[in-house]
Amino acid sequence: MRMYDIIQKKRDGYELSDDEIKYVVDGYTKGNIPDYQMSAFLMAIYFMKMNSSETTCLTMAMASSGDILDLSCIEGVKVDKHSSGGVGDKTTLIVAPLVAACGLPVAKMSGRGLGHTGGTIDKLESIPGFNVKLDFDKFIENVNKYKIALVSQTANMTPADKKIYALRDVTATIDNISLIASSIMGKKIAAGADAIVLDVKVGSGAFMKNLDDAICLANEMVQIGTRLGRNTIAVLSDMDQPLGVSVGNTLEVIEAIETLKGKGPKDLESLCIELAAYMVFAAKMKSTVADARNLVVQKLENGEGLQKLKELVSAQGGDVSFVENPEKFEIANIKKEVRLDNIGYVHKMDTEAIGKAAMILGAGRETKDSIIDLSVGLMIHKKTGNLILRDELVVTIYGNDDEKIKKAEEIIKNAYTIGNVEKYKEKLIKAIVTKTEVLRY
Repeated sequence: MRMYDIIQKKRDGYELSDDEIKYVVDGYTKGNIPDYQMSAFLMAIYFMKMNSSETTCLTMAMASSGDILDLSCIEGVKVDKHSSGGVGDKTTLIVAPLVAACGLPVAKMSGRGLGHTGGTIDKLESIPGFNVKLDFDKFIENVNKYKIALVSQTANMTPADKKIYALRDVTATIDNISLIASSIMGKKIAAGADAIVLDVKVGSGAFMKNLDDAICLANEMVQIGTRLGRNTIAVLSDMDQPLGVSVGNTLEVIEAIETLKGKGPKDLESLCIELAAYMVFAAKMKSTVADARNLVVQKLENGEGLQKLKELVSAQGGDVSFVENPEKFEIANIKKEVRLDNIGYVHKMDTEAIGKAAMILGAGRETKDSIIDLSVGLMIHKKTGNLILRDELVVTIYGNDDEKIKKAEEIIKNAYTIGNVEKYKEKLIKAIVTKTEVLRY
């Protein structure tokens, strides 16, 4: 088998065999296939696409390139969640404790963020003492005892994806449905869950800017999961404005805690209830989504979700007093209030720009080696549909560097589009994709 022949075959639009796909992934991961040939292969896929069987094989090749977790020693149906990202997305910190409080084991491995803010693991490290690196036996023990553990991905999980994604990033081959779907689902399959709920973001602050493209991606991932024996459901949610009101690691942890106390922003609470409900439904704990939703709401309202977060923090060495008293968290020293010159209704927000402002403050990483400032971020006081009066507060910036704050302020001011007539908010849930249907809302 020669890499040259495989590149040529895909370039000419033919279907690749399982053996050919495995040969490419294995060879590139081990360093036997050079970057220039892999780049040509990726570009051939970009233009000629892959069919569903090719994409499924690519997913399994990604997953099999490293460790695949065996979670069989965890009691019950293991359910996982993945978010495609977004500005202000702290849903795992709320959803995972709620689902665990419902009695389902949540054995979740998360990554660090590359972009406007840190990932779930970075956010958890805002809690003093929280250990994100449990050994496997302790990870399993915690899930069996507390129904929840959140840890960083092992170094040898999907090494093929890490290497291939880095190459895609510099060869303009990121935005291809098969390559995106196999990258995401390869990690989910390797993580060992029995059921998977995907939160696919749609809008100006998401990778997928329009609903049709997002549905195509969601459907591809759902079908991959189904073919590989995982009950998979996708929830498509709005990202034309930040989720909740906070953007930044510590600020988002505080907001997650407040949401579990029943005091969080309604959009964040609503989305977390839906995601948790679909996880309960996907695990077949309840026969309808409505019944699953009622159970999740009960766990939120009676405080069991918050209690489960406390158990998680305590079990992984964190200081629970910060959950009980969020005012103990350290926030950046400098506070800057942003006000707009014009008045009217917020018609549109450039959510990606809001995220960029947070990253400039230091909340995110421009490269994998960037150091995150967990204390900085934004509080969003005005969102789409809100009326802004003269000199009214729109955003509060929390930063530690005056020059960075100035740059962030300019970006934020340009991110708002103001109109004279009232603008109604977009629906939070755009669509649900299952193995048998697509429901648009």
